[in-house]
Amino acid sequence: MIPQYLVDFDLQSLPCVKTDVIVIGSGIAGLYTAIETGKDRNVIMITKNALLESNTRYAQGGIAAVTAEDDSPAYHRDDTLMAGAGLCSSAAVDVLVNEGPEGVQELIRLGTSFDVENGELALTQEGAHSRRRILHANGDATGFEIVRALAAQVRVHERVEVWEHHYVIDVVSVNNECLGALVQRPDGQRVYIQAAATILCTGGAGQLFRYTTNPDVATADGIAIAYRAGALIRDMEFIQFHPTALCYPGAPRFLISEAVRGEGAVLRNIKGERFMAKYHELLELAPRDIVARAIVSEMEETKSTFVYLDITHESEDVIKHRFPTIYETCMNYGLDMATDWIPVAPAAHYMMGGVKTDLNGESSVARLFACGEVSSTGVHGANRLASNSLSEAIVFGRRIVNRVKELAPLTGELSMIHELEQRSGAPKQAVIERRLKLQKVMVRYVGLRRNETLLHKGMDELKRQLPIFDAELTRKEEFEFANMLTSCLLITHAAMERKESRGAHYREDYPHKNDAVWRKHLLLHREDEIMEEFSDDV
Repeated sequence: MIPQYLVDFDLQSLPCVKTDVIVIGSGIAGLYTAIETGKDRNVIMITKNALLESNTRYAQGGIAAVTAEDDSPAYHRDDTLMAGAGLCSSAAVDVLVNEGPEGVQELIRLGTSFDVENGELALTQEGAHSRRRILHANGDATGFEIVRALAAQVRVHERVEVWEHHYVIDVVSVNNECLGALVQRPDGQRVYIQAAATILCTGGAGQLFRYTTNPDVATADGIAIAYRAGALIRDMEFIQFHPTALCYPGAPRFLISEAVRGEGAVLRNIKGERFMAKYHELLELAPRDIVARAIVSEMEETKSTFVYLDITHESEDVIKHRFPTIYETCMNYGLDMATDWIPVAPAAHYMMGGVKTDLNGESSVARLFACGEVSSTGVHGANRLASNSLSEAIVFGRRIVNRVKELAPLTGELSMIHELEQRSGAPKQAVIERRLKLQKVMVRYVGLRRNETLLHKGMDELKRQLPIFDAELTRKEEFEFANMLTSCLLITHAAMERKESRGAHYREDYPHKNDAVWRKHLLLHREDEIMEEFSDDV
């Protein structure tokens, strides 16, 4: 069994820092909630890397919100529910589509400069959206622009204190109530932060897989931390693989935004044949899970490790203007988008599941909140609709801020001693080797296409790593690996349990969606068997 805490500690012997709110993570969710909460409360924002390093920074496509006259929240709602394959929360989707436009205005107010054409916000279309409603910045650098603007606000905020290069080992909880966090400083010293509210904004889980569009920091820390604290974790089997990551010798798995297909790019196999008509009526703009599996099928049929993305019908000037970052990155590797077909393959991209929250972002543990990709608000269901994630972070971030205002402050001192029952010293195998092995296990056995045999092999391999929890962990890399292993076990457990194919979860041995039995969520809890919750997507 995974322990509640990764390390020994005695709170009375640790330095104690008191604040009103802890924000863990510095992507769009963390930055926005820190700014807004800091209007009337003291905030400590903790990030394990530099302030600007997060998944948001690398988000290219944009942010989905209704701003055009020919669009409506009802259209946005229908598109989101369609992509979510019967597992969205109708109430959460209503919140997103109705409050999203104001969220965009909040970002503009805070200094984000979205692209403008003819005096109006420039809009594009992405897969499974029925209208052009995706706002973008600097062509394909939307995430970086948002992080730039929000980070600038945080750095000068009088009531927000930023702790860079600090690592949250665990949150401290008593009687299902979160009372703060145990943090390791860059020099290895530990400190207890006591707070009336703790907000997990730790981002995604792409680094659980060998090939991912996510940066190195995306190690599913928040999900594992919340699970150990006793929070309910939901929908972990639903991992979105982005269909088109650059697949070229010497190049990283750099994301080739879905917006490229939104602007007319087509997919071709290595024979040069356009193939999406065989798989879906929406062709290249089909939901991501369908496109990703279609690409894998073509790769297998043609015995190739990639397919091509072709936007050579567009002029060089248009491509440079609309996709400057992608264009420049490809050129760095000798690929000219204006004349060359770009080799691409699927890569792990987004976690639909996470820490189950209510409509105010609060988890099943009192005073513990989750916002952004670490959370499971119910918006994404079994498959995230492109560009809904940035909107979700702002919309539910604002709701968390309002809920935190209602919380009573903590009073009194907390005294707690925790000791692991057995420790075997430092991990015997280098963590970097363990991490690579874990990533390969997930790609091989718990990837885009799953079956009972593969999943059981994957679970057996993961369980061989469980002795890490008996070791004395001291370094950030060791904590990260423990969190990665925890999250991998949760994903594999849920994937084994769901005996159907739905959204991003595809079982070769159960290739069809089964609404009669499986239109429900799977919830995991540290001390209970897997639980079920029926979907309210009607």
